[in-house]
Amino acid sequence: MATRRTAAQLDTQPYWHDSSQMPRFPPLERDLRVDVGVVGAGITGLTAAYLLKRAGKKVAVIDRDRIGGVDTGHTTAHVTCVTDEDLTALVDDVGRDHAQAVWDAGLAAIAEIDTIIENESIDCHWQWLPGYKFAALNGDAQKEADRLRKEAAVARELGFDVTFIDAVPFFNRPGIEVGGQARFHPRKYLAALAALVDGDGSHVHEHTESEEVVDDPLSINARGHAIRCDSVILATHTPLMGKTNLLSATLFQSKLFLYSTYALGGRVPSGTIPDALFWDTADPYHYLRLDRRQTYDVVIFGGQDHKTGQVADTESCYTALEQTLKQLVPDIDITHRWSGQVVETPDGLPFIGETSPHQFAATGYAGNGMTFGTIAAIMARDAVLGRRNPWADLFDPGRKKIAAGAWDYVKENADYPYYLVKDRITGADGKTLRELGRGEGKILEINGARVAAWRSPAGAVTMVSPVCTHMGCEVQWNGAESTWDCPCHGSRFKPRGAVLSGPAESPLEKM
Repeated sequence: MATRRTAAQLDTQPYWHDSSQMPRFPPLERDLRVDVGVVGAGITGLTAAYLLKRAGKKVAVIDRDRIGGVDTGHTTAHVTCVTDEDLTALVDDVGRDHAQAVWDAGLAAIAEIDTIIENESIDCHWQWLPGYKFAALNGDAQKEADRLRKEAAVARELGFDVTFIDAVPFFNRPGIEVGGQARFHPRKYLAALAALVDGDGSHVHEHTESEEVVDDPLSINARGHAIRCDSVILATHTPLMGKTNLLSATLFQSKLFLYSTYALGGRVPSGTIPDALFWDTADPYHYLRLDRRQTYDVVIFGGQDHKTGQVADTESCYTALEQTLKQLVPDIDITHRWSGQVVETPDGLPFIGETSPHQFAATGYAGNGMTFGTIAAIMARDAVLGRRNPWADLFDPGRKKIAAGAWDYVKENADYPYYLVKDRITGADGKTLRELGRGEGKILEINGARVAAWRSPAGAVTMVSPVCTHMGCEVQWNGAESTWDCPCHGSRFKPRGAVLSGPAESPLEKM
């Protein structure tokens, strides 16, 4: 049997790098003319390039290293709407509607990733999972339980699938369960995106460092060549100055706080730990997820965050993390260790938007790189295409302190594409007709399809599509009136799907 190594005996190659094969792209060797130039080939840059190419734009992506080689390649790839800052704290800081908008942005990102993976048949270990936030292992369980119970109540009031439970799986500590989260293999996902972007007038170039962004004509200079474009997207984790003046760029940088974070990867027998996302309430917090293989599971465990450059003995961070992990899983075979970096902001929200005319930048994702990076890509696409985006003001890099006043966030953005399909990506009410009582209607997920099911007082079941025939929102059951009601524009349908009142004109489709 091979001798197990301690974390200190391992190199710092992330697990993702050793478990994926990445396509290679050549350095830039000639001038280019495209619609959009993208600096950075991580989750933000490649997702933005993919979305823009699908919208008919020609794009060029450059990266100083390999695609997904730095920040995205050093993540633990929790795909979640749950922010580092408690939802209750967000409500106190920015108000209920703004806090709801932040978590909604995370759900929209998860839905976008799921759509891309399904549409492009990407094999990247994608799996929908619950997330569990639980009382710190060495903390006051009762005090933390009260805090988490309040967070679950606020989340439910804002429409999120969150439940307080007395003991989360495996850790057996009080916590909250959050539905509709996910995990994937980030490098396999980015490899597929890069291959989809490259070609047909669009380009991906590795080992190509941006030297400067020139304003007139707008272009990115790299390796002695120029990429002429109409828009620039700076997707470099910590944003480049680009064509922003030095004073503005310096002030912007002063609002960013960089933290180092550490991760371990190790093998355990399949089924040792439930396949879910986990975080605790420690400060700094610990986080855990799995990558399932055919004959074993890889546990990915992180934490020990500190401001970059402010801990001299970084080896001790790995040692402390290994000790904690082995308390949880004594027989784990640790195979990988690596560190990453997260960028935080004064109010806990990312900076996403224009930093100069026709120059878009994104940073400050904290522990939500996969979701905020994807939202940044969606926002960049909308900015280039001149579309309104519901999160533009909330994440604006030039924002002042966000007022916690009234803002009818959902109403004002009901026609944005995400809100037309939001209910389809949240949890169903059940999965079998046995859960349906007489005279009751529910949204059920049956054989992978969502249906609006109603059981008559006599016991007969009718199943129709839950998609409103007006503009595609998902209807909800109105138990008091025994109708299917559309939350977006107010259409109402009878239990068997006939139109009761408009604006819809056609009945719900029979299933």
